[in-house]
Amino acid sequence: MGAPRVGDGRTPDADHTAHAQSGVRLRLGPEVHPSAPRRDKEAESFPEDPMEKYQILEWLNPGALGVNLVVEETKTKVKRVIKQVECVDEHQANEALEELMPLLKLQHAHISIYQELFIMWNSEISSLFLCLVMEYHKESFQNVIEKNRVAKTAIDSEWLQNMLGQVLDALDFLHHLDVIHRNLKPSNIALVSNAHCKLQDLSSNTLMTDKAKWNVRAEEDPLQKSWMAPEALSFSFSQKSDIWSLGCIVLDMASCSFLDTLEAMHLRKSIRSSPASLSGVLRTMEEKKVPDAKTFQALLPLMLQADPAERVTVSNFRSSSLALVLRRQVVPEFIIDMLLESNVASIFEVMQNFSSRPEVQHRALKRLLRMPEDQLGLPWPEELVDVLLTIMKQHQRILDIQLCACALLLRTLGQALAQDPAATVADTGTIAAVLLSILQSHPAEEQLLAMVYSLLTIVASQGLATDELQRARLFEDILKRLDSLPRSRDICIHGLSLLWALLVDAIIVNKAPLERAPALVTEILVTFPRDAEVAEAGCAVLWLLSLLGCIREQECAEVVDLLLQSVRLYQDRVLLVNNAYRGLASLAKVSELAALQVVLPRESGSGLDLIQETYQLHRDDPEVVESMCLLLAHLGTYKEILSELASSGIQPLVAEIHGRFTSSLELVSYTASVLHRLEAAAQPSSKGSL
Repeated sequence: MGAPRVGDGRTPDADHTAHAQSGVRLRLGPEVHPSAPRRDKEAESFPEDPMEKYQILEWLNPGALGVNLVVEETKTKVKRVIKQVECVDEHQANEALEELMPLLKLQHAHISIYQELFIMWNSEISSLFLCLVMEYHKESFQNVIEKNRVAKTAIDSEWLQNMLGQVLDALDFLHHLDVIHRNLKPSNIALVSNAHCKLQDLSSNTLMTDKAKWNVRAEEDPLQKSWMAPEALSFSFSQKSDIWSLGCIVLDMASCSFLDTLEAMHLRKSIRSSPASLSGVLRTMEEKKVPDAKTFQALLPLMLQADPAERVTVSNFRSSSLALVLRRQVVPEFIIDMLLESNVASIFEVMQNFSSRPEVQHRALKRLLRMPEDQLGLPWPEELVDVLLTIMKQHQRILDIQLCACALLLRTLGQALAQDPAATVADTGTIAAVLLSILQSHPAEEQLLAMVYSLLTIVASQGLATDELQRARLFEDILKRLDSLPRSRDICIHGLSLLWALLVDAIIVNKAPLERAPALVTEILVTFPRDAEVAEAGCAVLWLLSLLGCIREQECAEVVDLLLQSVRLYQDRVLLVNNAYRGLASLAKVSELAALQVVLPRESGSGLDLIQETYQLHRDDPEVVESMCLLLAHLGTYKEILSELASSGIQPLVAEIHGRFTSSLELVSYTASVLHRLEAAAQPSSKGSL
């Protein structure tokens, strides 16, 4: 890899917007942290109205929960949809806001996330509104169903399987994160293009369990509740209720050629209590030769079970042959191989043309991995890396694709940095976001985890996404993995490397997540006592932890012993030796116990003996010599240790360094300090002997 090595010599540094116009309370975007809105004079003093930056273009039909507006941002001219949900009071608005905030961070190719959330007070009608800003898309599944219903034609089978496969991917992603859509219906599946759809308008439990609002809306528009599962009518929502709603969507799309809108609504309502009505429409599908009728006959009864316990989950689809129901047919391998027998640009074109087909993506990635570097044309331009990231997002839950894609991304970024160590990796924020999502989707896959950690190390070493990675609680994630997998060498090495990359340039405000780090690192070093790579990574992290003051007094003795042992075993590894002495110096500076542990006589020799050995091996390396002398300077500040320094015969060595490295101000300063203290300590005994 061309990424910076752990402890490469870099030294770390030492140590919602509230609004009120007509009562506007709070506005939040993806980058902003929430703060509870309050009715106080300070909040009322802000002049900005968040609706002022939007121009209302159109009022859409009301949704289940509120009014939908098509708007245009006045500055960018980008169209958006704003759903305005009237809230009973601030408590309800805040509860809903707290539930919806995590949705701002979702990253998936087939999920439309909220662009902005804000709470506003409408003084004209004296009401509080929660405003949800969404992407604008002109078409949805509802438009497709209506067009085919008017024409009395069946929806194209291949298109339907492709679209529903994307919906299934998105729903699978949400359910793995314990996120429930709660409001799944055709109008909430937007068509980005003819081959790309997105789930939108995810709702919260607080809003969806507002009984009064639901009763009013159901009377105004009976269609609204017809997509809901039987138990959801009693405000009980779960992953299984999403499956029922998806089953209703599949049923509507499969039957739109022979059922009108009213008939379809009555059918959706009747199947909650009468399974026979579903059996009847399934027979009609077969009689009318609806494409894939046999498939729907097998699938829909499993999705539309009135008892949630009997209903399938997304995982059931993944683990059975029914997964093919909501996917296009697999492309034969010989056709894929024929398409992929070309150059890199052509292969990426094939990947883009077959973006929704995982079998094509997997074989394409394996083909790229087999190609020699001269054919790959590394490093790739930014647009090819973007294609790779898009594939990783689109097929996030498919392990084989993620393994190949991460291996290829490692090769690509590594080659770029090998050619130019000072090169900057483009769009590290996007790379980081994709990799963090993969961590969530595949938490137990060690091989993938090691590669993701390696890639995140490259990203963090660029110094451009470290704040984002800290906010994603990556410190906690790394330490959790190191704690649960202490004998996995790959996880230990890559986890320690990533930990170093995050610490080396970061400003650590909250050190609490790092409290367990010293104990975990020492445990790893004890577990792998004869592993040079583990020792090198561990020494680098212990040095940074000592600088940050994260090593407690009771941990100092063991840490000192491990650092000395690592130097003794691997004197030939310059980075390890340098970082170990830096760590020892940091500990000796703040802890007399640590300093005493360094000079403590041992069977293998004291730390002072080791310093003299190191100097003989690295006498011409100013960095190593400087780290050793920094340690000696801190040891010399303790009166109890000066006698050990004097008796060890270290003074001639210090004097030699003082004379050899006259151009280094640091070395001259450190050695002068040690020599002065040794001479001062010797003066009283000299006078007494006269």
